[in-house]
Amino acid sequence: MDEEGKRRVVIVGGGTAGWMTAAALVHQLGPLVSVRLVESAEIGIVGVGEATFPHLRLFLRRLGIEEAAFMAATHATYKLGIVFNDFGALGEEYMHGFAGFGEPVAGVPFHHYWLRMHREAQGSAIGDYSIAVAAARARRFHPPCDDLGGEGAFSYAYQFDATRFAPFLRDFACGLGAERIEATVRHVARDAERGDVTALELADGSRVEGDLFIDCSGFRSLLLGETLGEDWESWSDWLPCDRAVAMPCTRPPGEIEPFTRAIGMSSGWRWRIPLQHRLGNGYVFSSAYLSEDAATAELAGVLEGTPLAEPRILKFRPGRRRRAWAHNVIGIGLASGFLEPMESTSIYLVQVAIDWLLELFPLGAVEEGDRTTFNALIDFEYARIRDFLILHYHATRRDDSPFWNRMRTMELPESLAERLALWRRSARVAHYGRGPFLEPSWVAVLLGQGIRPDAWDARAQLPDRARLEGAMAALRADVDRRVGSMPDHAAYLHDLIGGEALDG
Repeated sequence: MDEEGKRRVVIVGGGTAGWMTAAALVHQLGPLVSVRLVESAEIGIVGVGEATFPHLRLFLRRLGIEEAAFMAATHATYKLGIVFNDFGALGEEYMHGFAGFGEPVAGVPFHHYWLRMHREAQGSAIGDYSIAVAAARARRFHPPCDDLGGEGAFSYAYQFDATRFAPFLRDFACGLGAERIEATVRHVARDAERGDVTALELADGSRVEGDLFIDCSGFRSLLLGETLGEDWESWSDWLPCDRAVAMPCTRPPGEIEPFTRAIGMSSGWRWRIPLQHRLGNGYVFSSAYLSEDAATAELAGVLEGTPLAEPRILKFRPGRRRRAWAHNVIGIGLASGFLEPMESTSIYLVQVAIDWLLELFPLGAVEEGDRTTFNALIDFEYARIRDFLILHYHATRRDDSPFWNRMRTMELPESLAERLALWRRSARVAHYGRGPFLEPSWVAVLLGQGIRPDAWDARAQLPDRARLEGAMAALRADVDRRVGSMPDHAAYLHDLIGGEALDG
């Protein structure tokens, strides 16, 4: 505790994870804590994760940050989902949108009825019954009304310049009392008996003492990994991609797509993220199948505009620390674990760790029960996202490269194998009450990549065929009507942030 009785929190590392954590702590806990963040200008920000998941909206809302101000500061655009090309097979496309499909009838999810009609060669693509998918295809956007329910319900996320997000949050957090210390950590001091971290010794000889330390030092994991020696659990057997080459380029004039695009490549996949001022591009690949030079050339060959920076190679290991909270150190972000950005979950994992930290925040001594609970919750999130990412690779019919042959034929984690078996025999998806990927997400990928179940809920056979066909036609017409009333995505951005900001 400091002289005012506040819990002393020290954050190591800035960037997105560090400043999200600092902003949340000073805003939510206020007078209960003092927050100091140590970062070095010599250490750059990874800064290529430009797409997010809808949960970030709640984070910004809790902090009282206005959406228009955030979007103007970070050159953001709206995101209704992710379009996947060449994953199930070359030439195929589908969208994982941030909305369900239709609405349940008599407790039976809509996709069971769709499967019945699809087997009978009736109805259209399942994405036609999702307002998020339909709006994205039409390049239209308007936030959902608060009272919009049923088939009209949808959510959205953001696509933004990650190098602008951390400074935006830094100004916000420091304005609420967080202290920024620009320095390099020379040594980490620990209690000889308990093993807890007691202070950071900086290059200028000063010390930063604390009660609770948050490791946001990125892949280095200075506190959790280097100092405490928390083991790394590798998931590279299931997720072999260990490199990415990033290369932003100018954005072609005209429409701005309200979605991220993931495109299958020879040895991985590439992202395409439209921002207000440029396109974010990157190729996630496995170095076991492709060299860095070859990956760079492959990416450069498909750019749609003029490159705005030299190619940047990122190296990573998919997996996580076995414990995210050890002693009095909590790892958040890359210091705790890494899962590739295919479904834009990096910032979500930062956010969920912050949420659980706030709920379990120790006002006194750190209790083992708090650590155990936190670690179990974080493990659950990582494992579920891991399985969802593996699904995208495994559910493929591609046989055009050694990489895709391996992904199609690899042995799956037991948890994912059980999910796939359940889907194949009954069209059911194991239910979760919270988190990023609920039933509609799994349905979107499973059907989008061509995994059709052998059967479905028997109750879907009960409605008269003509009646069901009419109901589905009315549903699609309603989706089209709602989408037709939305403005063009670029026009909505123009009205929100102003033409000069959008053009600049």
